[in-house]
Formats: sequence, C-alpha cells, structure tokens
Amino acid sequence: MARLVQAETLVRTMQKKVAESQIEQRLHSLEAHLQQENPVLLEVVKSFRTLDGIARSMGFMHHEESYASHVPWWPIVSVLGTYSSGKSTFINDHLGYRLQSTGNQAVDDKFTVISYSAEDTVRVLPGLALDADLRFPFYKMSREIESVVTGEGRRIDAYLQLKTCPSRQVRGLILIDSPGFDADEQRTAVLRITKHIIGLSDLVLVFFDARHPEMGTMQDTLRHLVQETIHRDDSNKFIYILNQIDTTAREDNAEDVVASWQRALSSKGLTAGRFYRTYSRTTSIPIENPNVRARYEAKRDVELAEIERRIQQVSVERSYRIVGALERSVIDIEEKIVPQLQNMIRIWRNTVLALEGSLFLILALAAIFAGVTLAQLNTMLDSLIPMPPLLLGAGAVFVLVLWGWVHFRIRRFAALWVGQRARRRLQKDEFVENYLAAFAKNTRFFRSIFLLGPVGWNSRTHAQLKQLLANAGGYVQKLNDTFTNPSGNDGEERRRKNDASSTIE
Repeated sequence: MARLVQAETLVRTMQKKVAESQIEQRLHSLEAHLQQENPVLLEVVKSFRTLDGIARSMGFMHHEESYASHVPWWPIVSVLGTYSSGKSTFINDHLGYRLQSTGNQAVDDKFTVISYSAEDTVRVLPGLALDADLRFPFYKMSREIESVVTGEGRRIDAYLQLKTCPSRQVRGLILIDSPGFDADEQRTAVLRITKHIIGLSDLVLVFFDARHPEMGTMQDTLRHLVQETIHRDDSNKFIYILNQIDTTAREDNAEDVVASWQRALSSKGLTAGRFYRTYSRTTSIPIENPNVRARYEAKRDVELAEIERRIQQVSVERSYRIVGALERSVIDIEEKIVPQLQNMIRIWRNTVLALEGSLFLILALAAIFAGVTLAQLNTMLDSLIPMPPLLLGAGAVFVLVLWGWVHFRIRRFAALWVGQRARRRLQKDEFVENYLAAFAKNTRFFRSIFLLGPVGWNSRTHAQLKQLLANAGGYVQKLNDTFTNPSGNDGEERRRKNDASSTIE
C-alpha cells in the first residue's frame, strides 16, 4: 500500500514537472519573439511571471497555467459577418494575395487564423497548432469547446485552422476569418469561439451584404454581433461594414440601401459607431455610367483607406492593452480575488460553527437526558453505580476521537456546499475553477477555520502587487516614449544628451 502511494505521488510530481516545463518553454518562446519585436513587452512577461508566482502560492493558478496565456501577444483583427458578404475577398485585397477562397456560398466552415510566414508557399496547419501555442489566441481552446459540448474538444481541427501567408500586410499581427452566421443552424461551440475571439480582438470588422440589407436576412448576425456587443466597455473596437455596395450602382440607390441597413442595426439598439460602405477594387461589377462610377469609387477609396489606417493602428494599441491586462490582473487579485476568497472562507467557517454548535446542542440535551435518567435509576436502586476510572478515561478518549472525526466530516461537507454555491454564482467568470481550487487549498484538514486570510496572502504579497502596479505605470511611460515625443527632440538628439550625461558623471 505504501509503495502504491509513493508511486502515485511520483507520477503526480512528474506530471507537474512536465506541465511546468511546457509552460516555461512557451514563455521562453514568447520572450524570444518579443526580444526583437518589442523589448518593453519582454519586461511585461517577467511581471506576469511574478504574478503567476503569487497566484500559485494562493492556490489560484495551476502549475500549467499562466496569466500570460490569457493575453494575446499579437494584435488581432477579426473579420466576422454574414455568408457571402465579401469577407474573404476583403482579406485577399488587404493582403494583396489570393489566400482565401471566395464565392456566393459558404466555402469554409472553420475559423481561419492567418499569420505571416517568409515562405512563398502557403501552409494550412490543423487547429492543434493553435491549441498548443501560447502565443496564439486559441491556446487551450479545446478545453473551452469541451466544457460547452462534451466530446467536441477532441475535434479541434474541425473548428480551427492556421494559414501562413507571405504578405507583409499581416506581418506583426494576426488576422482571423470566420464562418458566416446565417447559412446554417449555429453550433454552441462555434458561438463560444466567436465570443472568445471578440473578447481578445483589438479590432472587429463586422461585414454585411448590401444585396440583402434588410433585417430578416441577417438575424443571427444582428443578435450575436450587434445586440450582444453594443454595451461592451470596448465597443469602440467594432467597425460595421456594408460591403458590395457596387451592386446598387445600376439603380443608383446606395443611400436607400444604406438607410435600410442602418434601420436594421438601430432596431437592435446600435445607434452610434463606425459605419462604412465599401466594395472590392478587384472583383467589383462594371459601373457603366462614368459619373456614378467616379462617385462610387471616390467614396469607396476614402472608406477603405480609413479601414486600412485603423488596421495599422492595432499594433500600437495592442502594446497598451497588454500592459492594461497586467494592471487589471494585479488589481483583480487585491480587489476581487482576495475579497471573494475571504467571503467564501467566512461562509465556510460560519457554516462549520453553526453545524457543530447545533450538533453540540443536540448532544448536550441528550447527555442531560441521560444524566437525569441515570440519577433516577440510582435513586430507585438507592445506591450509585460505580464507574471504573479506566472506563471513564477510555470513554473520554473515544468521545474526543469521535468529535474530531465529526468535525472534519462537517468541514468537508461545508466546503462542498460553499463551493457549489460559488460555482453557481461565478459560472460566467472565466476563472471560476481557479476560485474553487484556491478555496479548496484554504479548507485543507490542517488549516484552522479561524484563519480568514487566504493562503499566500500577506504583507509581502501585498508589497509585490504594489511593485507590479508601479512597474505597469513604468511600462506605459516607456511605450509613450516609443510612440510619442512631446519635447520635439528626435531619437538621435536624446541619445546624444544621454551620452553627454554619462560622460559628465
């Protein structure tokens, strides 16, 4: 039996070391990439490592997890919308490369992540390439899918694929093309992936088909990409595009079509935002009237230029978003995670005390009843029943052991009850399992129920978090120095001043 326990402990230790090695390898790979691309973000990774250590000491972070894995490290531009709305054509035009298949029918029912490669040959890699790479926004996505639809996590390749492209337009960012929303009945897993993409994206382009601008033909798109997103804190990252507007040139009724489209959007509550009407430069239908053609082309070129500028801006915004994610994670530990754990521990302690108090009261009443009965019996016998001291001692020991067993059974029952309540209350929180794991660490058998402070939470931890917040502010300043120059001095002049200062010292 002892050998079996030792073997199980050894297996768990080896599994832990393998998991830690994997996350370390991915972090090292990320650091190698950032060392050349963005040294400021390289420092941010180190801060995430410190944050991971704090979370693991509290039991909140598993050894194969990292806060860094919840942050997409490349800028992400997502292209969502209806089938046959010209999403793939827009992507090909943007890349200057025919990468995506186009057509009036659904040509691909997978989410396609497009990434830069120096190779001339396009490679199509399975979803596993995304699921296992920390740097991509679909790291461990198979778990997300499995949690929604049992058994589907193993079919990650049916939902995702990675395409490489030599176009420099995609260098330094990730472009995501999605299946449409209104051709087939939507699967729960697909909608979960879409929600995941929207949350991580720096820019979301939502495409509609100008040939079908009325509300009835795009109900799913309106519901999932408009109605459910307009109240988000980051709603400004959404751009709504009525594509293929060139189909209105023959009747020259673009304004009527746009008005119909905007009425459909406003019916779902979208009354403000960035709206564009465009069409492809490469696949547009011929417009015979030269005046109409000139007007349409001028409008199209202005709109496409604005969209392109917005796409180019995301790399700058991503750097600030990552630093912001670090800052939010630090604040969440102190203002959200710790109070939540303290509340769970307090409820658990009160529950244990209430149950034990009730049980003690019942036993006390039983003892009083037994004592009264025994006294009456002694009176009837007119003599006391002698009780050997050894038997009294053995009875006391038995009572203490029994009470200890009952105590730990009550602790366990109360912990399960509080955990189930917390799971229901936090079911929409992405870290619900982390909360439960940290709570379980605080209710282990050797931990006193009177300790309200969570495991790993102390003055040293508080000081570390304070320093991480200061570091985040410093990272923002470094990014500002990279992207702005209020003094008007160019980099060479600043460098000469620094050199001069060093010489004086």
